Amino acid sequence: MLGTLRFRLTALFLATVLVFGLVSIALAVRLFQDVTRSQSVSEIQREARGIAALYAQSALRSNQEGAKAPAFAAKTLELATGDRLYYVGASLFPGQRFGLVRLQQGDLGDVRLDRDRLVTFEFTPPDDSRRLLAAAQPVQLVRGTEPFGWLIVAKPTAELREQWVSLVERLLLALAAGIVLAVLLLWWLSRRLTEPVLALTRATQAVATGSYDVEIPEPKGSDEISLLSERFRRMVEQLAEAEKLKRSFLMSVSHELRTPLTAIRGHVEALREGIVTEPEQVAGSLDIIAAEADRLERLVGDVLDLAKLQAHRFTVRHEEVDMSRLLDHAYGAFAEEARQRDIDYRFEADGEEAVIVSDGDRVLQVISNLLSNAFKWTPDGGTIELSLDARNGSLQVEIADSGPGIRREDRDRIFHPFISQDSNGTGLGLPIARELAVALGGRIELDSDPGRGSRFRLVLPAEER
Repeated sequence: MLGTLRFRLTALFLATVLVFGLVSIALAVRLFQDVTRSQSVSEIQREARGIAALYAQSALRSNQEGAKAPAFAAKTLELATGDRLYYVGASLFPGQRFGLVRLQQGDLGDVRLDRDRLVTFEFTPPDDSRRLLAAAQPVQLVRGTEPFGWLIVAKPTAELREQWVSLVERLLLALAAGIVLAVLLLWWLSRRLTEPVLALTRATQAVATGSYDVEIPEPKGSDEISLLSERFRRMVEQLAEAEKLKRSFLMSVSHELRTPLTAIRGHVEALREGIVTEPEQVAGSLDIIAAEADRLERLVGDVLDLAKLQAHRFTVRHEEVDMSRLLDHAYGAFAEEARQRDIDYRFEADGEEAVIVSDGDRVLQVISNLLSNAFKWTPDGGTIELSLDARNGSLQVEIADSGPGIRREDRDRIFHPFISQDSNGTGLGLPIARELAVALGGRIELDSDPGRGSRFRLVLPAEER
């Protein structure tokens, strides 16, 4: 369970949420501390200025009028503002006590009070163990004169700490609730992500054992998992098709090998047992044995050629090839069959010299395979045209027939090995032709429609001599 992808995804996502949550809380608390401290400093500075101005105005009015100074209740001010009041310096109203806690300069530690401006600092008063955030405002009867002293408004720093501690508690509670929701969401999400992967894993195990009839989850969407499922489905289909082709090939080759071998064995036994004794019969049997041996040799050669081509272990010679003469030779090889079947067999060339640098034997093999395929599917009395044309730096050899044509969905399939709708064929002719064309630096093109015949086109580069 701990080593599963589902658990690791959930743990990774949860750790990410936790880290980002803690970082966010730390940033929020830091920002809150700065804002709270700034607000508290502004507040005590404003109070210090206001109360100091109030004391100075009252002292000045008392001095000018010769009246008794008003009695200020500092404790009442403390209760109203929520802050503590201190005083450093000479008494503003001699003979009266105003409830201010008087401090000496040394009680402020290293703080130096300014005669002209307000000073903000932290200190611990002698009568209290708490640390205070304070603002000291000079008290002057007239601006610019020597101050009588400094009025200090102070607030415990613990109050600031209590505010952000309360904030941290609330944020942690929100984070805990968010983590619970994230765990539920991530567990569901990881299950949705891993279930198709587990299904693909089971299908992979089945395919590894040779079973291609497996259930693959239908892709739902266009994400990576869906794309993987679709690609895996296609791979399994191709493997199943390859396995089917393999069995078909083995059956076809076995049949093709058995037929000539049976004929050879029958004639050999007839010769050995003396059943065939007449010279003409003996010669006929030997001719049949030789023909069937040639047939076996061609079949084995085709299989080996295709294997070499697909393994890219096929060597191609480079020599001057007169395509007109080569096509004359290929045309003549099928002329007798065309005459016997009353096929309108034609050969046309553009009349220009067509010499290329290639492997003549392999070019002839490609054209012969294409002509053989055309004669195989053209009915008696039909038409087959062989033509040569040079254009756009290439040579094009076309073989057109009046056969049944090929459906669009089968145009690529007929070039796969061992695919043949002819019970007498092995399905190697067209695959070998296409592989040879590619090895020669060219290609085979096909234009065909059902009921309108087929046109195979061999395109070869016309290299400079």
